[in-house]
Amino acid sequence: MGRYDTAQICLNGHVVNDMCNTFPEENQSFCEKCGAETITKCLKCSSFIKGDYVPDHNDAVLVIPGAEYKRPLFCIKCGKAYPWTEEKIKAAKELALEIENLSDTEKAALSNSIDDLVAETPRTQLAITRFKKLMIKAGEQAAGFFKDVLKDVISESVRKALWGQ
Repeated sequence: MGRYDTAQICLNGHVVNDMCNTFPEENQSFCEKCGAETITKCLKCSSFIKGDYVPDHNDAVLVIPGAEYKRPLFCIKCGKAYPWTEEKIKAAKELALEIENLSDTEKAALSNSIDDLVAETPRTQLAITRFKKLMIKAGEQAAGFFKDVLKDVISESVRKALWGQ
C-alpha cells in the first residue's frame, strides 16, 4: 500500500516540491518564483502538508498524463486555512470593499460571502447567487478582478457556477 508524501509550498502558494521526502534534493528554503519562505507543515497545528501519492512497488497505479498535484487549501488535521488560502480570502474581501458601483451594504454582503465561496458550506449556493447578482452591478472589470483572485482557491463546482469554466 502506498503513502502520501509531504509537500513543500511557499507562503504564497507556489508548490516547490510535492514529494519532499522522496526527492529531498528538490527542496528549497525559499521560493524561486516569489522569494517567500517555504513550509512543509501547517503553521497552526504542525501537521505535515499532504503531498503527492507515492505508490508501493506492488501497487498497480494508473498514471494519468497531465494530472498535477493540487495544493491543499485547508489542513486536513486542524481544518484551518493555509497561508496562501488566507491571503487570497483576505485579498478578495479587501477587493469587495473597493468596488465603487456597490453600496456599503452590498460591499459588506459581498465581502461576507467570500468564505462560503472558498469553503463549500450550506451557504455556498446563497454566496454564489449573491456574488453573481452583485457582479452584474459591479461591472465586468470587477468580476474579472475577482476571478483572478479566487480562481485558485475555489472548487471546480463553484468556479463553474460563477464563470461557467
